[in-house]
Amino acid sequence: MTSQATFNPQAFIELALSRGVLKFGEFTLKSGRVSPYFFNAGLLNDGEALTLLASGYADQLIACENVEVIFGPAYKGIPFVAATAVALSQNHGVSVPWGFNRKEAKDHGEGGVLVGASVAGKKVWIIDDVITAGTAIREVVTILKNAGAQIAGVLVALDRQEKGQGKLSAIQEVQKELEIPVHALISMKDLMDFLAAKGEKEALAKMEDYRVKYGI
Repeated sequence: MTSQATFNPQAFIELALSRGVLKFGEFTLKSGRVSPYFFNAGLLNDGEALTLLASGYADQLIACENVEVIFGPAYKGIPFVAATAVALSQNHGVSVPWGFNRKEAKDHGEGGVLVGASVAGKKVWIIDDVITAGTAIREVVTILKNAGAQIAGVLVALDRQEKGQGKLSAIQEVQKELEIPVHALISMKDLMDFLAAKGEKEALAKMEDYRVKYGI
């Protein structure tokens, strides 16, 4: 793979499976739902995997408006946002300031919970792995707004395309409540297309059942 990695959803799914980032089977989620697949972006923990993910985020951001600062929520979002800043520079020739937050405020040195580029008066895109309940994203949005940022949008790796508490998905709830766009690199539909192309009928049938129960 070259440094000019271009993002392809099916190639990313292959890589995610090979790294154990994506697994098919039976997994009980925090919500109590038994999901036929599990996605843990924290396992994208080598250079090739992170390069591919970051190239996907960078490709998306180039097509977005108001990209003045990119921001990675602690802790998982920190390597994602750093790698995406590198991908924007290397692949697209665009230098975008980036920052992240600490879980605990520092009372010495520069202090505070925000690290990196200033967000005051800036239009900020948040980069994260998934939005499950939306709680974490709402917390980060509050932190950024308190620092004077305007939230331009959110980028995630996976859209599970399933209902939250009501009829909307967690992503749709965030979009509606915060009035911002949320884009995903891959979706549950991409996973199902992948299984169909591979002839994995049993896994596909379980995904279909889950989509009928909880899909949007």
